[in-house]
Amino acid sequence: QVHPVESGGGLVQSGGSLRLSCVAPEEYFRRYNMGWYRWPPGKERELVAAISSTGRIRYKPFVEGRFTISRVTAENMLYLQMNKLQPDDTAAYYCNALELETGLWGPGTQVTVSS
Repeated sequence: QVHPVESGGGLVQSGGSLRLSCVAPEEYFRRYNMGWYRWPPGKERELVAAISSTGRIRYKPFVEGRFTISRVTAENMLYLQMNKLQPDDTAAYYCNALELETGLWGPGTQVTVSS
C-alpha cells in the first residue's frame, strides 16, 4: 500500500451520523501526524481534524463538538466519527499525513448530507 484508503461515506439526513475509516501505510502512523480533510464541491480542500503521533488532537471550529478523530496505531487505522451532520458537511473526505500533503492521496469517500 502506497497511499491511504478511505471508506465509510454515504448519504445521510441532516442530524445523522457516519463513521469514516482510513487504512494507511504503517510508516504514516510511526512518523507523522495524521489528519482528516474534506473537499467540498466548488471549494478548496481543508483540514478538518488532526491527531499527532503522541495523541494530541485538534479540530477546526466548524466541526468541534460534532466530530471525533481517533487512531489505532497497531492496526494502521484512522477514524472520524461524525455526528450532527449538516448539509455544509457534504464533501469528499480524505485522510493523510499532515507532512505529506504534497504527496499521494487516496480516493476519498463521499459524504452527502441531505436537508
